[in-house]
Amino acid sequence: MTLISSRNPVSVHSRKIGRSIIFRADCIEWLGLAAKNSIHSVVTDPPYGVKEFDEDQLHKRSNGRGGIWRIPPSFDGHKRAPLPRFTALNDKERRRLFDFFRDWTKALLPVMCPGAHVFIATNAFISQLLYSALIEGGLEFRGEIIRLVRTLRGGDRPKNAEVEFYDVSSMAKGCYEPWGIFRKPMPTGMTVSDCLRKHGTGGIRRTWDGRPFEDVIPSGRTLQSERAIANHPSLKPQAFLRHVVYSALPLGKGVILDPFMGSGSTIAAAEAVGYRSVGLERFAEYFSMAAEAIPKLKSVRTTPQLRIAEASLFDDE
Repeated sequence: MTLISSRNPVSVHSRKIGRSIIFRADCIEWLGLAAKNSIHSVVTDPPYGVKEFDEDQLHKRSNGRGGIWRIPPSFDGHKRAPLPRFTALNDKERRRLFDFFRDWTKALLPVMCPGAHVFIATNAFISQLLYSALIEGGLEFRGEIIRLVRTLRGGDRPKNAEVEFYDVSSMAKGCYEPWGIFRKPMPTGMTVSDCLRKHGTGGIRRTWDGRPFEDVIPSGRTLQSERAIANHPSLKPQAFLRHVVYSALPLGKGVILDPFMGSGSTIAAAEAVGYRSVGLERFAEYFSMAAEAIPKLKSVRTTPQLRIAEASLFDDE
């Protein structure tokens, strides 16, 4: 797997895990050194507001108070994971978010094959801002996945006036998570079938039983057994990620990139369905967590349908 261009070698921490490789590196710096047209799809759950993963905000989260992170109360004996309060972003911080993802897109495009797709997690509150940044950076908007999952976002009564306005919520209760679908433009005149033949990209793989990939996916919260493996605040369920990752490579061949790897759940999903992948993570703590968690998350058993898909892929080795 040729990932770093020989014209400009980079010295980074890396770890080979199965078919995949993970790097401890800043994603924009890594992308600037990566080989052109070497990535066939991107599946990622980035730090949406950028601010929540600043050192001062991580310190406040670990102390359990203050900052952008909201620490939900325990419920029925279950401790809830912290959630970033995106309503706390001011205009300057929203502009910072926009500029970051626009510049990230510009750095990403040369590394992607023409027709390669990007599947990017976000939330309803800032999705418009994020999508606009990716479009301005040069990606085509191709739709949106709706991950049906009841969250702890929204639905609260007005702060410090809960009794006075008992029948009012400050915003709607969150019952879904949006994932934007984008595509690197294909050369003028190139059809999807042309792109598939030349690059193995341009479309979205159908499900294991031949049905079209659908943009509404029922999904529960991440299982406690998976959280016990990787204690990351943005951990997504393996069942959901494997479903998306499987369809991210239309011919089942190529390399998937997660430039905001976190605990490595996307890389684990790629490993589970037999794909090659690359993970990037700049924080040493999360890089070490991913190195330990990926083999364990890969071994998590999900639905029978996905296990059939996984088995069929491994039978081809």
